[in-house]
Amino acid sequence: MSIKNTDVTVLGGGIAGLAAATALAHRGAVVTVLEQATELGEVGAGLQIGPNGVAVLEALGLKDQAAAVANVPDAVELRDMATGREVARLPMGQAAVQRWGRPYWQFHRADLLAVLADGARAAGVDIRLGQKVNSINDISASVVIAADGVRSAVRAEVFNGQPASFTGQVAWRGIIPVEKLPAGAVKNTATVYMGPGRHLVTYPMRGGSVINFVAVEERDSWADEGWNITDTPENLRRAFAGAGRDVQTILNAVEETFLWGLFNHPYLPHWTKGNVALVGDACHPMLPYLAQGAVMALEDAWVLARELDRSGVPEGLLAYERICKPRATKVQKAAASNATAYHLPIGPSRLVAHTGLKAISRLAPSALLGRFDWLYGDDVTKPNQ
Repeated sequence: MSIKNTDVTVLGGGIAGLAAATALAHRGAVVTVLEQATELGEVGAGLQIGPNGVAVLEALGLKDQAAAVANVPDAVELRDMATGREVARLPMGQAAVQRWGRPYWQFHRADLLAVLADGARAAGVDIRLGQKVNSINDISASVVIAADGVRSAVRAEVFNGQPASFTGQVAWRGIIPVEKLPAGAVKNTATVYMGPGRHLVTYPMRGGSVINFVAVEERDSWADEGWNITDTPENLRRAFAGAGRDVQTILNAVEETFLWGLFNHPYLPHWTKGNVALVGDACHPMLPYLAQGAVMALEDAWVLARELDRSGVPEGLLAYERICKPRATKVQKAAASNATAYHLPIGPSRLVAHTGLKAISRLAPSALLGRFDWLYGDDVTKPNQ
């Protein structure tokens, strides 16, 4: 069985869609990507790719291209929002390579998309922009891969996707040029400032020339789910009033920000139906507290192409779902639980949790890293998978 010369249409030119298209084209499929936007890319968004995602970029032949635009953090730091004091530190850099075989990377989303788009075109993928598909019935390809994101129309049309529920959390995100920050304020780390009911994540991108930030607040009011709802920096700063000096320094430098509501999506019973499959956020949208949304999309892409090549339709699609669904669901749950850990209220539970993290971080750092072996140490591209 082979997918050589099989015509495949991929709906969506994001990370999931471009990675799937490239993986399929490498195995001989004739792939067309239909993207409704008139250009690829996204303003004001960073993302992190753990070693398990780097494995897929390597397997797609994009290691060098991705490395050229990636930032490699020295560590992931957890800090108290009020005092700025370190709660825990997970060494990355060479430590990640030694433990999991590959680095931990950070990107501007547009840079990674450009790498994936170039790789897809080099593999022979036909990327068509400005293409809006009204119904799956309008597609005549032998295989249809829906990579149409968190608001997937295919999920609603074909898989009876149920409405999402507001989590009671909103997030601001944006980019700060480093020249807007005081000297010494920028470190080569992914830093999480944790406070009661809120947290702030920062990390450098593009050679340290800009800082990406994501600021999350628990609130009762609802915000639209999306990436491009413009909000004022004043609203962001007001939400984090009373935070410590480090956080105030960062947020005072914000000149533009976007706000989106965070939503829980009911788990889908199935990701595939006939010759149609969902990948990435279309089938397992997750909260951004484990930095694995884009990585799970990369894993989906690789496994989907491999299983289709092994078994064809529909068996290959069913195998893809059987392999990827349990892992993605586990990651979704782990990401959701991180929100609770980041937002602990002042009191005994917070004191115990932070004291425990400090002790493990200082006395047994390798044990702290070991908590992520199940995630970063998994490699879906291994030949025996």
